Amino acid sequence: MYVKVYIYHIQNDKVDEFMSIQEKASEIYGKYLNFNTTYLQSQEDITKWMEITNYKDEEEYQKSIKLINQEDEIQELFEAFQSLLISEHEVTEENFIEKKIISNS
Repeated sequence: MYVKVYIYHIQNDKVDEFMSIQEKASEIYGKYLNFNTTYLQSQEDITKWMEITNYKDEEEYQKSIKLINQEDEIQELFEAFQSLLISEHEVTEENFIEKKIISNS
């Protein structure tokens, strides 16, 4: 499994708008990819968020993201997302390969 992780800071009074943007973006992504995204909010800094998205594999992601980025609405949503960021913090992005899941459920 291919995993993308983003860390960013969202203005605290813009969380509802942030979630709305993410839901709309996920509809567009869902036309091209199967994925699962988790949004985590820091307990130490409530403006800090981690977004973890799992995809089938990197090849499928790379092929699909080119099509997704051609969608006008995704560009508009990205601009709206950027307007919610706290400017003194940059967005970090990392790519991972899932090696193992251990669960007791």
